Amino acid sequence: MRNVDRLPFILAGILFLLAWLLGFPMRAQSAPLGDLQCTLIADAASGKTLYQEGVCDQRFSPASTFKVPLSLIGYDAGILSDAHTPSWDYKAEFNAVRRDQKTVDPTVWEKDSILWYSREITRRLGPERLAGYVSKFDYGNADVSGNPGKNDGLTQSWVNSSLKITPAEQVDFLRKLLARKLPVSAKAYDMTNAIVPTFQAEAWRVQGKTGSTRLANDADKIQDKRSLGWFVGWAQKDGRQIVFARLVVDTKRTDMPKGLKTRAGFLKDLPRLIK
Repeated sequence: MRNVDRLPFILAGILFLLAWLLGFPMRAQSAPLGDLQCTLIADAASGKTLYQEGVCDQRFSPASTFKVPLSLIGYDAGILSDAHTPSWDYKAEFNAVRRDQKTVDPTVWEKDSILWYSREITRRLGPERLAGYVSKFDYGNADVSGNPGKNDGLTQSWVNSSLKITPAEQVDFLRKLLARKLPVSAKAYDMTNAIVPTFQAEAWRVQGKTGSTRLANDADKIQDKRSLGWFVGWAQKDGRQIVFARLVVDTKRTDMPKGLKTRAGFLKDLPRLIK
């Protein structure tokens, strides 16, 4: 009877060995992925790190923070004209959530984070010009191909798809933006600065963009039930300028989009983080 009792364990060992020999992935499909947070603040001019906490070198989807580089691209390419032009009407084919079913201009686009407006800009750019700009910006992994086999790079690549960026890379990009070291026109810089939303954190004048998304399965199909929230941008006080990125990735449900929650937390924390 003892040999019979051991039989299931022997079979399990054989199956494990075969899987290892054949190279099958052995991670459990329900393996949990850990929470991750990063707050990174740097001097805009020198790049010196002024504050860093958490894991800041792991790439994630930029989500709606991509609207900052896309604003530069849109104005440089002549698709966007000024703070209120073009103003595009909503169409049913955009299949947007109810709150986004309205007429949108560049200012409303950035303030309310309207996805369909971003997609209209990228459609007008075309795949080659979009890829060219993102590559010249050295933005994250610069991959705007979209999901494999779906030909959706123009509409999906920055939303939980192929394009990914770390908080540290966000800060590097923002430093180049403020120093005007990206290959775009003066108008593109001026208008992007004009439409990126502004906030106050005590004496700090803050400009920045949020991003929120639910994460999809990773490459080996492990279920990822986390969501992410970004807040990235720059701030000024008493002639001093900083750039920042905050990222929160976890499974916690919030009463507002995670990007807005992340922004609220950062604006509250900034005055005590940087005196």
